[in-house]
Amino acid sequence: MAKMKAAMAAVLVMEKEGVTQAFGVPGAAINPLYAQLRERQTITHVLARHVEGASHMAEGYTRARAGNIGVCIGTSGPAGTDMITGLYSAQADSIPILCITGQAPRARLHKEDFQAVDIASIAKPVTKWSTTVLEPAQVPRAFQQAFHLMRSGRPGPVLIDLPFDVMMAEIEFDIDTYEPLAVYKPAASRRQIEKALQMLATADRPLIVAGGGIINADASDLLIEFAELTGIPVIPTLMGWGTIPDDHALMAGMCGLQTSHRYGNANLLASDFVLGIGNRWANRHTGSPEVYCKGRRFIHVDIEPTQIGRVFAPDYGIVSDARAALQLFVDVAREWKAAGKLRDLSGWAAECQGRKRSIDYLRKTNFDSVPMKPQRVYQCMNNAFGKDVTYVSTIGLSQIAGAQFLHVYHPRHWINCGQAGPLGWTVPAALGVRAADPERKIVALSGDYDFQFMLEELAVGAQFKLPYIHMVVNNSYLGLIRQSQRGFTMDYCVQLGFENINAAPGDVAAQGYGVDHVKVVEGLGCKAIRVHRQEEIAPAIAQAEAWMAAFKVPVVIEVILERVTNIAMGTEIDNVVEFEELASGKADVPTAVSMLD
Repeated sequence: MAKMKAAMAAVLVMEKEGVTQAFGVPGAAINPLYAQLRERQTITHVLARHVEGASHMAEGYTRARAGNIGVCIGTSGPAGTDMITGLYSAQADSIPILCITGQAPRARLHKEDFQAVDIASIAKPVTKWSTTVLEPAQVPRAFQQAFHLMRSGRPGPVLIDLPFDVMMAEIEFDIDTYEPLAVYKPAASRRQIEKALQMLATADRPLIVAGGGIINADASDLLIEFAELTGIPVIPTLMGWGTIPDDHALMAGMCGLQTSHRYGNANLLASDFVLGIGNRWANRHTGSPEVYCKGRRFIHVDIEPTQIGRVFAPDYGIVSDARAALQLFVDVAREWKAAGKLRDLSGWAAECQGRKRSIDYLRKTNFDSVPMKPQRVYQCMNNAFGKDVTYVSTIGLSQIAGAQFLHVYHPRHWINCGQAGPLGWTVPAALGVRAADPERKIVALSGDYDFQFMLEELAVGAQFKLPYIHMVVNNSYLGLIRQSQRGFTMDYCVQLGFENINAAPGDVAAQGYGVDHVKVVEGLGCKAIRVHRQEEIAPAIAQAEAWMAAFKVPVVIEVILERVTNIAMGTEIDNVVEFEELASGKADVPTAVSMLD
């Protein structure tokens, strides 16, 4: 049997498990692994500028394509603790990433050695498994177990901590006969699916709530087929956006307190039965269960047994991988349709589509004011980017308004961290998406504060030629927090503006907006352009595309917004407050999805 360093065994196992890309920051304690990566030259490495950034790049890489597992690497001390946010974000959204940390030698773990920390214990609450490997011969099996756990059941992240001397030790390991462990995913039975369809058959106004588990299971095709067979309209969650195209006749809109459509909330409130598949009943989707559940029955299908009944008790629960369940739903629905056992729901579907098309349920976007309102920015983006664009975003008024006004037509074309929402996520995640897919049209969306958190990662895009467009809507405010402070009748510690002493007279940075993002971006080796008016956006996007083609770097388009805009949101799905005027005619909403048919 072959003799090798334990660190080499780790690299060989990753190769066998399909890893071709890693993101990280070398350090003294992890150098043994980097030495083997250098020797093998099989796993491409992107050097992050911040180790948290590496973890979010790994997330973006995983989320971009079915089957991907992003890998992030650093030392155990400050690098490992920096990556905790990425692990939390991945755990919250069921995203498998592998975090590898280099640790002090075993004999020094109890001596408060330099940068030695019990990272496995710190990471435990935000991973499926975190371990410090104390025996060299266990290294290859720890990595085998990591991939098995990440892919089995509810997907999620794993952290493996490797002491320096463990990595350097020689072990015997036969990589030639290595095989990945069989993945475990619970699957619904035919009897369970038949019961669910029998329950659905008693409903007059049923809906499907399609969650991110459908995208994780790569089952959007089956969701659409099942919806079309049964005629049941679909409400995607924020994490499930793109499972059904926005312009599909059975796409009934998104529901929620913030990232929702007026017609989506109205359709949910008009329903009498909800089949949730691969979703968590997240509180920003449901509001209170008392309002969300009133007058309707529920079936909940989820891969994780402990999710069923966590928020409210459904009338029937099925533990299953979304793809396995949907395949059976399709099979049984086909049989029932052929036998004439499916109800005609065309009237209900038409009712949902009628709300989607009604001016009464649309928010105005066609504002002409300068400084610009964000609604007009998203209208311009709809016109410019088409159906094949992939949006990457995290949190804030920019993301909430984006979800209200943008359109998504394909799975994995809305890449968003749903539960954790860490500021700064967008730049590194977009770079991870680009590393996963060199050809895709990628547009990131940030407010100025999210953008400022980790903008140093733009240098990674310049160094490694990872181009994408980043739309930064700048009102020089913590906009979402300012809006939430209205309930406290204050506007406190949320202003980002200041008079920039280095700004040229008349420049926006000298007009109280503070940071000169264009100069910062250019200093990081990328390109940037600032726009003030809606008619400048289309030329700016054309310029950005030309720069990306010429230089292969990220391009930032900064749009100067009015300082204060309140975006529609509320405390319940039947109590969403509209702060701006609603549409009164088609001219007010030229890029609403129902107006694009």
